[in-house]
Amino acid sequence: MGGGGQQTDRIAGTNGRFGTYTWEEVQKHTKSGDQWIVVERKVYNVSQWVKRHPGGLRIIGHYAGEDATGALVEDFRALRERLEAEGCFKTQPLFFILHLGHILLLEAIALMLLWYFGTGWINTAIVSVILATAQSQAGWLQHDFGHLSVFKNSRWDHLLHKFVIGHLKGASAGWWNHRHFQHHAKPNIFKKDPDVNMLNAFVVGNVQPVEYGVKKIKTLPYNHQHKYFFFIGPPLLIPVYFQFQIIQNMITHGLWVDLMWCISYYVRYFLCYTQFYSVLWAVLLFNIVRFMESHWFVWVTQMSHIPMDIDYEKHQDWLNMQLDATCNIEQSFFNDWFSGHLNFQIEHHLFPTMPRHNYWRAAPRVRALCDKYGVKYQEKGLYEAFVDIVRSLEKSGELWLDAYLNK
Repeated sequence: MGGGGQQTDRIAGTNGRFGTYTWEEVQKHTKSGDQWIVVERKVYNVSQWVKRHPGGLRIIGHYAGEDATGALVEDFRALRERLEAEGCFKTQPLFFILHLGHILLLEAIALMLLWYFGTGWINTAIVSVILATAQSQAGWLQHDFGHLSVFKNSRWDHLLHKFVIGHLKGASAGWWNHRHFQHHAKPNIFKKDPDVNMLNAFVVGNVQPVEYGVKKIKTLPYNHQHKYFFFIGPPLLIPVYFQFQIIQNMITHGLWVDLMWCISYYVRYFLCYTQFYSVLWAVLLFNIVRFMESHWFVWVTQMSHIPMDIDYEKHQDWLNMQLDATCNIEQSFFNDWFSGHLNFQIEHHLFPTMPRHNYWRAAPRVRALCDKYGVKYQEKGLYEAFVDIVRSLEKSGELWLDAYLNK
């Protein structure tokens, strides 16, 4: 499982020859142009194939020299097969039709309110909340298509992904895939999961704060990060950092199809809202909506990750790696809708292509499997999960301060 000196079974490389390799030899092949991975105790030279990997170059790079087997516990493998046999990986089309429909309905209601009641402060505030809700729900829907969990034919998932994230949200499918696939491959692992790249604005987990403290790194007063989080975290992630990164990524990497979808969003937005507001006020409304959406996005996505184990690569098996990095939030109709079913973060990370409306069916069996093997399966209330984000930042800040002053 990514370490030790045990030998593999007989394997075949791209040159068609068979042999036996130690882990020490496998782990020498980790550089670009020379990358080996282990799947089912067989070693594969993926140096050329990596260029065709649908998740991108970096995902394979994160597993180079390691065991990339999808499931290393026999009971977990059996559980997946059982869930597949019971139809848990089959989509209910009506669910996603209704979800898309309620997003479009919210946008239509916002325009109708402006048409009938004008652009007064109270009505504008109501419209802002409705549009932020539509944007957040569209974010969860693009996530479904991005994980190829809706259609049998992945081409339709890719097309609808570009439509939802591009035309309904003004973002880039290619940018999202690049970030999110790495996150799923190596959640909460420094240098491999871009979601824990805090750009020196925050220190997270128990290891990084001490490391920064020992090195006397003080980009910001990290012992106060649980306070300034409210000012530079949820408010700025989408309207500032993501907005800049998306545009830069599309231009730098030549994602011209994504750029056209993105432009179509802005054209539609300004055609609709400059009928009621000046261009300046339409831009202001746009940023207010992004500001509100950003809060929604940050609290939902981080409640299941930031309070969990965040560390450097430990070469764990798939099951333990995902459980260490994720936790669930209690199931309810509101929690399901509010979080896009990401309150079932554990099941989502273990089975990323499972349609989200089936997570609740898988959850009891995943919990039973974890109990059997003594793997911690965490579930919290929504409020507790939000509070734990702040508590974890405060704890990490205290670790940094202690190391900074005393080590």
